[in-house]
Amino acid sequence: MRTILGPGIFLAQFVSDSAPFDTLPNIADWAAQLGYKGLQIPTSDARLFDLETAARSQGYCDDLIGMLASKGLVVTELSTHLQGQLVAVHPAYDVQFDGFAAPHVRGNPAARQVWAVEQVKLAAVASRRFGLTSHASFSGALAWPYFYAWPQRPTGLVEDAFDELAHRWKPILDVFDDNGVDIGFELHPGEDLHDGATFEMFLDRVGHHSRANILYDPSHFVLQQLDYLAFLDIYHQRIKCFHVKDAEFRPNGRVGVYGGYQNWIDRPGRFRSLGDGQVDFGQVFSKMAQYDYEGWAVLEWECALKHPEVGAAEGAPFIDRHIIRVTDKAFDDFASSGSDRALNAKLMGI
Repeated sequence: MRTILGPGIFLAQFVSDSAPFDTLPNIADWAAQLGYKGLQIPTSDARLFDLETAARSQGYCDDLIGMLASKGLVVTELSTHLQGQLVAVHPAYDVQFDGFAAPHVRGNPAARQVWAVEQVKLAAVASRRFGLTSHASFSGALAWPYFYAWPQRPTGLVEDAFDELAHRWKPILDVFDDNGVDIGFELHPGEDLHDGATFEMFLDRVGHHSRANILYDPSHFVLQQLDYLAFLDIYHQRIKCFHVKDAEFRPNGRVGVYGGYQNWIDRPGRFRSLGDGQVDFGQVFSKMAQYDYEGWAVLEWECALKHPEVGAAEGAPFIDRHIIRVTDKAFDDFASSGSDRALNAKLMGI
């Protein structure tokens, strides 16, 4: 068994134009002072990271590695959540998702997709240059507008959508394979890959590609009312990234799983800061240890109530408290009678 690495923190929700959140060195100082040991870096934010330079220049990557090491930090994973989203966009979301893209491809869905695919491929190379073996991303979605089967879906619509999704991702997965890096798809509402069944549909279509894996975030399963502990029993071999994020689901007589178009603060399903929700992290971390998860436990802060800096300050000790230092011996070794084949035979009466 391995002891989980951590605590790490995903920087996407904290970046701003104000110090200390405006540059990677500044935000690294802030995170280190809070007790974090690793940073998950969004590659879409130029204030922190230059993806094209990272893919091209080992020197650039080595400089960042050295700078972070001087602060007691490492990179846990790079993230292409926003670019991955743009690999597959249903036309209904073209305008909303255009802001995720570089200015020169906005308003041109075909060019935007080509740009997004290239971005994710660059992240495979950059991840290798950082010595990383896992990467965090979204799958994008072509079938999401049809997730509820009313009106009745035309026969084959979902199957065709997943065929196309796999067609777009298979060459990207091959580039990740060439670079020795796994993609952890965050299973998330709004993505075609949002639960175990949809992940399996995709996996079948990419030939069970070894690099097609999962970013596990139990908060999304709380909001879907999916058993997030049983999920670990089923898919633990494919889990390569871990977002530690809390959530709660408190349905009432007015609104339930679908949220009633309410703001986050009024939904029955809400993301919460660590310890304020319903996720049983004691069991989550126990199963991660049991199944020999070898990656990082990374805070993703999202909460409708608490200030982000408070959530971040509370997150590092929370994760540290839950990481299980795995044992190297059985608890009952003290009572061992040793190994004796003759004794074993005698005990069995043979």
